[in-house]
Amino acid sequence: MRLLAAIVIAVLLWGVGLFAFADRVRSITPAPEPAPADGIVALTGPSAARVNTAVRLLDQGKARRLLVSGVNREVRREELRALTPGSSRLFDCCVDLGFDAENTMGNAQEIAAWARAKGFDSLIVVTSDYHMPRSLLEIRGMAPDVALTAHAVRTPSLDSDNWWRSPADARRMALEYNKYLVVLARETVLGLTGRGRAGDTSRGEPETA
Repeated sequence: MRLLAAIVIAVLLWGVGLFAFADRVRSITPAPEPAPADGIVALTGPSAARVNTAVRLLDQGKARRLLVSGVNREVRREELRALTPGSSRLFDCCVDLGFDAENTMGNAQEIAAWARAKGFDSLIVVTSDYHMPRSLLEIRGMAPDVALTAHAVRTPSLDSDNWWRSPADARRMALEYNKYLVVLARETVLGLTGRGRAGDTSRGEPETA
């Protein structure tokens, strides 16, 4: 009975946490205009929306440079530039491409190395709404001294208001919540044991324009 009660309590706590996580995802879009920062970082995704948003912020003078992290190695700078109309001038002067990241932890490593190389103390982070909480955790773990401003991009295919009504949306939200919990647990353990990951940036430096 005790084991069953413990399982029930754990499931209930997980469920409450999932709804709290989903409410956080819902609340971060539409994103307010961010205050200026040293740099902007965009984590690549299934569409060009994240990069387009980051380029717009750069064009508005919100930062000096932009890093697009997690670019496919087969994608050339010209191809990425073509996805963001009117951005040729910015791409030529102020956009760096990172090709090493293959997941969110890799993004964090790439971003931390870039911020340190540029001497940046503040970053605007651009990624999808459901992906933002985990991204911030990962980046803070790699760059704890860098101030982060979240600028989430709404995911058109995700109904963040009524996600539980759609099996696909519920599956996506639950999967991302589980990933978030894993990262949160890992960072908590690292913090308690004093074994921080800051400076663990063995991957290569991003390509500079």
